[in-house]
Amino acid sequence: MNRLVLIGAAVAALGAPLSAQQLRIVTSTTDLHDIAHVVGGNRITANHIAAGYQDPHFVEAKPSFALQLAKADVFAYVGLDLEVGWMPSLLDAARNRRINRGGSGDVDASRVIPVLDVQPNADRSMGDVHPRGNPHYWLHPENGKRIARLFRDKFSELDAAGASTYRANTARFEARIDSTVRALAPQLAAIRDQPVVAYHTSWRYFQDFTGMNIVGFVEPKPGVPPSASHLAGLIQQMKRTKAKVIIMEPFYDRKMPDFVARNTGAKVLVLPPSVEAVKGVDSYLELIDYDVRRLAEALR
Repeated sequence: MNRLVLIGAAVAALGAPLSAQQLRIVTSTTDLHDIAHVVGGNRITANHIAAGYQDPHFVEAKPSFALQLAKADVFAYVGLDLEVGWMPSLLDAARNRRINRGGSGDVDASRVIPVLDVQPNADRSMGDVHPRGNPHYWLHPENGKRIARLFRDKFSELDAAGASTYRANTARFEARIDSTVRALAPQLAAIRDQPVVAYHTSWRYFQDFTGMNIVGFVEPKPGVPPSASHLAGLIQQMKRTKAKVIIMEPFYDRKMPDFVARNTGAKVLVLPPSVEAVKGVDSYLELIDYDVRRLAEALR
């Protein structure tokens, strides 16, 4: 934090007016980064803060990120408190009014999303619950379209000369999403209604998309390690429902999922939750394709 305070004064002068040629975009995640690139094309430059293999809740607020934000025309983030642990300190250090809350470049992508799991009365006894809703919404392709349209509109507002490019790029992206989903029809049919267990609540939107049936979670509450009694109950639940797959992100510890798998005959399936979380998954469309195909294969 001290490093960020010190660097704040140095970067204040970098908050120059909008670039005459390219919009400068910073996103909180690789997923937003890829969609921004698709929509913006060569009319933007873009950087992201969280790496695809990281838990986006927990990111080190490096001074280099503050420098990027100081020069940004747009900062796009997931919202719903996903970035609450590190975003405020970076914005304070960046001293860029354009991307502060309510500024011309402040883009909270969650505002265009039909949010799941809203719990306004949540408290800490419920674990790491997001009262305003589940923030892992990019794992549903329809939400990928919504994010693209949001970027189209924001980029067009800031760069009116590029509006036709942003419209065309967004239309092509939506068509490619539809084509990808059509190609995945056999895999989606194999997944629909099949019982699975998830490590964390981050797969709720993916559940809505694929039709898989999440019958339990390794965590008893979001962010809370499982107790022996919880695991015993989960094992019995999996046996009753015949769930044979446990899905989890690569940044969680496999010890407990592997224990449950050994006692149920299930398979632990590590799926990337974001672009660039695993080698070869370098775009949003590749992420959706990869996760659906891997899950369908595991269920077979």
